Parts: sequence; C-alpha cells; structure tokens
Amino acid sequence: MRAAVYRRTGEVEIEEMSVPVPAAGEAVIEIDYCGICGTDLHMMLDGWGTPGSVFGHEWSGRVVDAADSGLVEGTRVVGLPSVGCGDCEPCLDGHPSLCERRPDAGMSLERGAFSQYLVADPRRLVTVPDQIDQVSAAYTEPLAVALHAVTNSKITDAQHALVFGAGPIGAAIIAILVARGISVAAVELSEVRLELAASLGASVFRPGELTVPSHPGETLEQGYHVVFESSGTRSACETGLTQLVGDGTLVIVGTGLDFPRLDTNRVILNELHITGAFNYDADGFGAALDLIASGTLPLDLLIHPETVGLKGMLDAMTQLRSGEIAGKVLVTP
Repeated sequence: MRAAVYRRTGEVEIEEMSVPVPAAGEAVIEIDYCGICGTDLHMMLDGWGTPGSVFGHEWSGRVVDAADSGLVEGTRVVGLPSVGCGDCEPCLDGHPSLCERRPDAGMSLERGAFSQYLVADPRRLVTVPDQIDQVSAAYTEPLAVALHAVTNSKITDAQHALVFGAGPIGAAIIAILVARGISVAAVELSEVRLELAASLGASVFRPGELTVPSHPGETLEQGYHVVFESSGTRSACETGLTQLVGDGTLVIVGTGLDFPRLDTNRVILNELHITGAFNYDADGFGAALDLIASGTLPLDLLIHPETVGLKGMLDAMTQLRSGEIAGKVLVTP
C-alpha cells in the first residue's frame, strides 16, 4: 500500500508499505478520504511530529478485513483518533478529551490515514448512516472539534459571537452558530476565507477594522459575549479579549507556539472567562454525524471542492497555511 511518511520538517516521502495486519480484535480499514487538519500542518510543516510517522486522523473508510473484530466487511466507518480510558476521573465525569492517560501530541510514532489502509479497534469506529456519503463523513472529526468548542463556550441563542480565523475549524464554528440562529461575526486576513465566512452568514471584518478599548476596564458598546480564537496567532488572542463584554468568554481553539500575553487587568475588571477546547464532547462523533445528516450545514462550502492525492498533500498544506484555500481539503490515498 502507499503511505505518506513524514521524514523531517516540510519533507514527506510516498512509500510502499505492507498492508497492516490486524491484532486480536482489530479490523483493517480501507481509507476513502482523509482531511488535512491544522495539527497536521504543525506536525509536518513545523516539525512537531515524530519522523517515520504517517499522520491523518479525519477520515472515512470501509471495513475490508473484519478478522475477529465482530464487524461486518463493507461497513462504512469513521474513526475516533482518541478515546478516553473510561476509568480516570475526567472520563467518568464525561470529559474524555481530558483523559489522564492521553498521549502527548507528536511525541510518539503514529500510523494514521494518509495511507491506503490502517488497522483500528472497533471501539474507535463509528458507523456512517446510510444517508451520508463518504466525502461528508470525512468531515465528522473536524465538525466534532467545532461542536466541542461551542459546548465549552456555553453560548446561548440570544448572545453574540466573534470568531477569529475562518479556516476549516473557524468556518465550522460559524456554520454551527448560524444553524442555531446565533448572531456571529468573523475576523480574517485571507480574502477567500472572508468570502467563505460571509457566505456562511457571518458579518466579516479584517483585523485592522476592529475597535480596541484604550482602558482595561472599558468594554465595547457592541461587544461580544463569546470570542472563539481559532487562528492560533498571538495578536488574535490578545485582540479577542478586548472584544468581550463583561462576563464574556474567550474560547481558545487554535494551536501555535507564538504565545499571547493576555491583559489580566482586563480579565479582572470585567470578570472575563478564558477556556480552551481540545478534541470532542463525550458524544461528539454521534452529534456531528447527526448534524451532517440533518442537511442544515452547507457542506459544499465547508469542504474544498477538489481532492488531492498523497503527492499533492504538502502543496495543499502550504496553501492552507497561507490562507489561499478556505475549506477543508480531503486527501484520497
């Protein structure tokens, strides 16, 4: 089988590898589509990953060798890249994304879906409903990430939201909020992503168009109850805090290494809340599949219309990083 093997920063080799052999209880999955995630950009373009790894965790596929897994060959599935242990306090409290036994990202060798086949434990597989095609099914994982960010925000229908970064996750957050009837605005540098955000139903701004209060105790007359920071940039996070009304919430979704310096005086004087969003709600994949099946999301806008092969991955990643591509890019291994 073919697989995209990460060698070093910005370098991937397409290699012929043996089809993986399932261990006891596992099944072999043939990958139909795998989305490129912002984490993949960090792993492969920024050098966060372990050399020799095959990345890719936003996939749809089908069971081609059920072995003794109890699955039926031909079943269409999506895969949970991480599940909680089920025994630690966070897992028992309904927060599997905070599992105490979760591995540290990028610190171990990975065998993901930028390949033709992978093996999977049935506990990490979710069956795709008949009414959902495999392209749409590949959007399950990033949609579950966006749903988790919305859950953590505790936003209500009467409140207003601002999203920094209208890349794939930011766009998914916008689409979810619009589908719920929540007023949302977006801040973005890329023209194509500004157009996507507007087409999804958001009011749009460029960073320089925002008003920033001069005093930490001052809030905007037309401020936001929730700000989602999905760009992973220092300036967005720092500016996002200034756009909140009193008792507002900043949800940090985007990852990066240029860490922000937050105005703690503003946090204190306005009793602001700051939280992160990592991975999924306990029922994240099921909720994402239900939302996809509902037909309320414009997947034709959220998913980039052109797929790429393994050889085109790095070029697509570079275009995603530069903001030339707005929607979710799917790879066909």
